[in-house]
Amino acid sequence: MRDVADRAGVGMMTVSRVLNGTAHVTDETSARVYRALKELQYQPNLMARALRGHGSRSIGVIVPYLYDPFFATCAHAISAVAKEHAYSVLLATSDERADTETEAARDLLRRQVEGIIVIPACHGRSRLNTPEFHSIPMVAVDRPIARPIARPIARPGARPDARPSARSAARPATPRIAHSRVDTVLVQNQAGAALATEHLIEHGHKRICFIGLSQKIYTMHARLTGYKKAMRSAGLKPQCFFNAAGEAATLNFLRSVLGRPNPPTAIFAANGLASRDVLHAVAALDIHIPEEIAFIGFDDFALADILRPALTVIRQPVQRAGQEAAQLLFSRLNGGASRPTQELNLPVELIIRRSCGCHPA
Repeated sequence: MRDVADRAGVGMMTVSRVLNGTAHVTDETSARVYRALKELQYQPNLMARALRGHGSRSIGVIVPYLYDPFFATCAHAISAVAKEHAYSVLLATSDERADTETEAARDLLRRQVEGIIVIPACHGRSRLNTPEFHSIPMVAVDRPIARPIARPIARPGARPDARPSARSAARPATPRIAHSRVDTVLVQNQAGAALATEHLIEHGHKRICFIGLSQKIYTMHARLTGYKKAMRSAGLKPQCFFNAAGEAATLNFLRSVLGRPNPPTAIFAANGLASRDVLHAVAALDIHIPEEIAFIGFDDFALADILRPALTVIRQPVQRAGQEAAQLLFSRLNGGASRPTQELNLPVELIIRRSCGCHPA
């Protein structure tokens, strides 16, 4: 800044005022300062600005991993909105582990980010709802952040093993305060799974197999619930397989179940990774879709419409989910700190192609 001030023939305070817009500076003086900034290729030290209370103009994004197209697309959409607000993005991965997620969030706080957008990890207990992170605006995407468990507050001097009196037992436990500034962006997982299952039932299928990842994942549990509701409403028995997190496990399961009496005649894959493994297994077993087994997957992807047959899917608004999450965060950063928290539940749609047995023109 001293070099810029010398080049422009002004004081350092004037350069600071031009950069920060904290006071009026004449157009002529501003022009000289900006010319000097350009000639010297001046770059502000964002960390120093953050320490001086000017903000780092950066946000943090934590996703489980990047090889799932949903997470990668969501992160890209967040980054695009951040650029519109002249913010940079620091990206971290949790590998679906809550302890790794916590360390990533702490590291982002040390780097002075102004807000965090997170797709919460499914393994372990989240700490993002604890007082450690209450000072930072936060948005959860795809999955909510689990609320803390309500626990009674011990009175001073009370023994840990003391039995509560009748009077104290009558009072409800005082819950710990949850993070009051976490907005949430979800999609209609349960409704989408029910829609896919009902479509297969309309084709006459009575043995529809649900294939997904761990039930600990919020989205898997919600989609399983929708599938079961649709099956039971039709008087059908659900059949489920979890831990379809690899080609070998999915192949072994399908080889086993399709060799039994009364095998499934349709498959509902609960996310993109499960769909990929099911399609690999079906190809390895030389099973024809939809002639021998019908298929619907939850999540659309780039090649789904040009495969043979083209895949019927439940399409999530992935791009919109990332955009909405970023807009919610920036609405807080730009003066909405006191507004009530919001939970958006975005709609999904059934994209009918051929793998379900339909033959659209």
